[in-house]
Amino acid sequence: MKPRNTSLNLGITIVALLLLWQAAAWLVHRPILPGPIIVGKAFIHEIQGDLLEHFLVSLWRVIASMLLAIITAVPAGLVLGQSPRLNAFFSPLIYFLYPIPKVVFVPIVLLFFGLGDTPKILIIFIILFFQILVLVRDQAVSLRQELIFSVRSLGAGRRALFRFVYLPASLPAILTALRQSVGTAVAVLYIAELYATQKGLGYYIYLNGSTLFNYPAMYVGVIAMSLLGLGLYYTIDWLEKRMCKWM
Repeated sequence: MKPRNTSLNLGITIVALLLLWQAAAWLVHRPILPGPIIVGKAFIHEIQGDLLEHFLVSLWRVIASMLLAIITAVPAGLVLGQSPRLNAFFSPLIYFLYPIPKVVFVPIVLLFFGLGDTPKILIIFIILFFQILVLVRDQAVSLRQELIFSVRSLGAGRRALFRFVYLPASLPAILTALRQSVGTAVAVLYIAELYATQKGLGYYIYLNGSTLFNYPAMYVGVIAMSLLGLGLYYTIDWLEKRMCKWM
């Protein structure tokens, strides 16, 4: 019953948003806010053009940054969680960097790495890295010591503890961090794609809205970016159900 209720609630939410959108379009009655029907027709037209290419480029940048953050932040968080000495040494640095809005790093990263996908991926990576690192570290620290002692009594070494105890116990924290970061990552992706690129949904939205004044196409880009974030969010939910069945 739960998936059906979720789908029903999502459908009701979409219908309500479309009605509010149409009402706002009638009220404003200006080209800068076309109604959902006009944007829907523009979506069909744009998807046959270069919209899909921009979508795939943005999707690649987000997924690459997520994978990079996972393979670096997860081991680092587990190591800090297992070692009180290292945790005490690095915690001040983490607490200093973690609250800084990562958007401020956009011009710095662009200056150092220039054009291409690399700076966009690194900007999103910086956001994801600290969120995953902190949550995984806290999860590893909170593991019950009797559980660790019982596994050690069976002859498990540090590597076996890492693989069979710390990593499985940290999976929910990893997925939670990714879920919390999706919205921020997509927002920063838009900002990053405004600079030094001609591909991506951020560039597509800015080009159509501020240069070509093609407002229906601009809203198509906004919808595509929303679908990108929504798809990633539901993908993480699906992974959690598959990989964390005990929850």
